[in-house]
Amino acid sequence: MMKKLMTIAGLVLAIAIGTLASAECGEAQRVEIDGAVGKLSAVIQKPTLAANQKCPMVMLLHGFMGSKTNRPLTDIADALEKEGIASIRFDFNGHGESEGDFRNMTVPNEIEDAKRVFAYVRALDYVESVSVAGHSQGGVVSSMLAGELGKEDVKSVVLLAPAAVLRDDAIRGRIFNAVYDAANPPEVVPVFGDFKMGRAYILAAQTLPIYETAQKYAGPVCLIHGTGDRVVPYTYSERYHSLYKDSELHLIDGADHSFSHFEDEATAIAVTFLKKNAKAE
Repeated sequence: MMKKLMTIAGLVLAIAIGTLASAECGEAQRVEIDGAVGKLSAVIQKPTLAANQKCPMVMLLHGFMGSKTNRPLTDIADALEKEGIASIRFDFNGHGESEGDFRNMTVPNEIEDAKRVFAYVRALDYVESVSVAGHSQGGVVSSMLAGELGKEDVKSVVLLAPAAVLRDDAIRGRIFNAVYDAANPPEVVPVFGDFKMGRAYILAAQTLPIYETAQKYAGPVCLIHGTGDRVVPYTYSERYHSLYKDSELHLIDGADHSFSHFEDEATAIAVTFLKKNAKAE
């Protein structure tokens, strides 16, 4: 058990710290967007466009304790730019360079953050369509955002190791190596390092309609998951796949939750899908 907990802690550290890498090449622009509880720090990458030329935009959503500088999201942004597709990466409230306290972060207020970012990019004069791609908890947010907005607004969706397990974990009273009373959660649960999860997060997660909301989305979906994921078993992506009307599932043999050493493969799958499905018809 101790070995398993240490393994999980190591994976979390890789997500929060070890995967930090940003190759902000080409035309990158740092912007601030009003989020659910404060300013969101974001980076837009876009290809060089002629006058009045438009291109697709992909929103890239990081996971729990992550940031906009995590791989493979930065890799996907760079690859999309080379394919003539813009992207926006942003820190959710309480993460990275964005405002807010991590202890007040919940999945519902992250969905509201994502809606604010969606409205921002949809109003840009060079954006012809908007797709969304998310990793881990960012995958859950992406799936629920798409379910709420529908295929008329969200052109396509990529979910990388989507953490639908978060509801089950909240009901069980467990988050990584922290255990708590699920029936009466404490005000704060230490998670990892300086990260402390708030009671509001737990209560919201316990009744979160993840799959019920996600399955309302009728557009194309790409699911990417590692068979070696010990944080979110790949069976959670298999369930997503069974519920969607139009989805493809890619299991990467041996890949862990953060796709360590498999970033290129995950990036290639995501970008190939987005090249096909993100562009306006």
